[in-house]
Amino acid sequence: MSGSHAEALERCIADGGLAVFPSDTVYGLACDPGNRAAVERLYGLKGRSLDKPSAVMFFDRAVALSTLPELGPRTVAALERLLPGPVSLLLPNPIARFPLACGGDPGTLGLRVIDVPALAGMHRPVLQSSANHAGGADARVLSDVPEDIRRRCELVIDGGTLPGTPSTVVDLRRFEATGEWEIVRLGGMPEATVRAVLGQYHFDPTTYEQMIRADIPVYDEFQAAAAEATGDGARRILELGTGTGQTARRLLERHPSATLVGIDESESMLAVARPSLPAERASLRVGRLEEPLPEGEFDLVAAALSVHHLDGAGKRDLFTRVREHLAPGGRFVLADVIVPRDPADQVTELTPGYDLPDTVDDQLRWLREAGFSATVTWSHRDLAVIVAEPL
Repeated sequence: MSGSHAEALERCIADGGLAVFPSDTVYGLACDPGNRAAVERLYGLKGRSLDKPSAVMFFDRAVALSTLPELGPRTVAALERLLPGPVSLLLPNPIARFPLACGGDPGTLGLRVIDVPALAGMHRPVLQSSANHAGGADARVLSDVPEDIRRRCELVIDGGTLPGTPSTVVDLRRFEATGEWEIVRLGGMPEATVRAVLGQYHFDPTTYEQMIRADIPVYDEFQAAAAEATGDGARRILELGTGTGQTARRLLERHPSATLVGIDESESMLAVARPSLPAERASLRVGRLEEPLPEGEFDLVAAALSVHHLDGAGKRDLFTRVREHLAPGGRFVLADVIVPRDPADQVTELTPGYDLPDTVDDQLRWLREAGFSATVTWSHRDLAVIVAEPL
């Protein structure tokens, strides 16, 4: 393969042709998504019904995002982390873009962005489907593509042997509004990778507390230690990762004159928390720990069982931002899963790629680097409560 393949593909699609090309998963069949005659030819060649949707594929993430300005900020943030990659995303399509690709559901758009070096520089999107007859096997090498499909296409690009596993399909149509997502088909992108990007939305809010108590038998002792570590007299509290409100309730009881701002990735989790908290004292909002923290200074910042979803670099960045939002004399309380010194003490069930705990020593060092003095006030096996105060 050579760089000229991108130019050849661009010309073929612009001229209304069909192309067989290598993706990052399997061989695909492509045409201009706005050319009805080309789309009908592609579907006819596959024996696929026109009411079946296909994905629109881009070869550059920035081009894809600029083409879809109606996507919300949280969806865009997710796409920036998921793409390019072996994943197909089902997105809301309120203005019915690329209607020929949407089959019988113009309100849903399937999106793919791939990174194939030989096709870099291809700026035109394509309607793409797998290079096979409808219901047939996916093509890992060019010879797997049915001969009649290759013969009737204007362009055929040989990309050698491909991974051979189709893309993972993830439904993000409700993601912006509620934080919900669903894996429709598991493929080239592991579930752990999807979870690491999209967060805890796979948890069922109605059973979350039961699940946590099963995972952490000392949950009440852990929560009590975290609340005690916050001290007394805070008037403005920021909670990172409110979930269903278990920690928030304890914080407001401990600090009766305080108001609390709570952020969490999942609106469905916050919907469970809101009725259990006094509306005049608690303001809950959807937000990720990687995003800018709420404005203003806080006497207390608290996080229970949330920061371990960040990797080491993410934790260091968060600690620096927390330091910037603490009022003079404020306190940061971090209660979380950690990597224990003794591997036998790693008892909390973890999801690879999603749960990313670090050692206490590493976190104490990162807190010091961020401008805190920090100490451990409670620990049990792979759980710890750390209190950090500005130097």
